[in-house]
Amino acid sequence: MTTATAVAPVAAGTLPRAVLAFEVAFTPSKARVAQMRRITHGHMALWGLPSTLADDVVLTVSELVTNAVQHGRGNVRLWVRCAEELRIEVRDGNPAPAQVRTTTDQDESGRGLLLVAGLARKWGVSQDGRTTWAVFCLPRVGSDGRR
Repeated sequence: MTTATAVAPVAAGTLPRAVLAFEVAFTPSKARVAQMRRITHGHMALWGLPSTLADDVVLTVSELVTNAVQHGRGNVRLWVRCAEELRIEVRDGNPAPAQVRTTTDQDESGRGLLLVAGLARKWGVSQDGRTTWAVFCLPRVGSDGRR
């Protein structure tokens, strides 16, 4: 018995963009913030993202993970997905949604979500309040497959 495989031609530019992603679940501790920055930075380099975008993504991960470690409950999950856009999600067990805080010049912290709002195309919190997310636009892929 022989098997035949049919291959249909595909027009250039109609292939879907590769989906790249990683997920890390961890117990909350201050040391995890730096570790998640390093892991994210490594993936951004591996995925070939421009350094300016990678820096913004790493800073956003740092801010969202810091919030989860400081204000969350239970284990934390970081999920980063790069397809048509780059999406970051940080989830913990606290149902109280993250909110931008009003700060004064004397405050030493509390500006993390304000930074995220300035860096990301959009950001928000899931309906159950446990996941804070941010979305970034990706540069177009050239004919050589590079961003």
